Amino acid sequence: MSLGGGGGGRQQLQELSQQIQALEEEQAELEAEVESLREEKREADEAIEALNTIETGSTVQVPVGGGAYVRAEVEDIDEVIVELGADYSAERTQEGAVESLEAKKETLDERIEDVREELAEVEEESAQLEQQAQQAQQQMMQQQMQQSQGQGGDGE
Repeated sequence: MSLGGGGGGRQQLQELSQQIQALEEEQAELEAEVESLREEKREADEAIEALNTIETGSTVQVPVGGGAYVRAEVEDIDEVIVELGADYSAERTQEGAVESLEAKKETLDERIEDVREELAEVEEESAQLEQQAQQAQQQMMQQQMQQSQGQGGDGE
């Protein structure tokens, strides 16, 4: 890795800095995605717990939006609407709804693992670029020191 003149080293450092910044932004996006997937998984856990405890005839609070809830009586626990994904939903029995949510959790776990692997790759690439930037900066400083020492001896 030859830096050439003093300007070349600065340009290389600037390029490395931009690449590192882009990777840091990608890392933040991936971390946010992992957190979003974890939140979705927590919601599935809460739904499973609710489905396992609610019975026909139970009174529940149903969200109607804006932080408002209404009390409602469960007519039939074996008529549960479950989101399947891609804007599709299906009616399931209580047991079928729990199974669907468990399958969703497994899919979320797989996606979380994929994103974590991608995140590890980004972190590794970022660490390598930071190391390159440190080396380039050290080489640039050495060149500047050599140039200043060379100039100091010419005056006599």
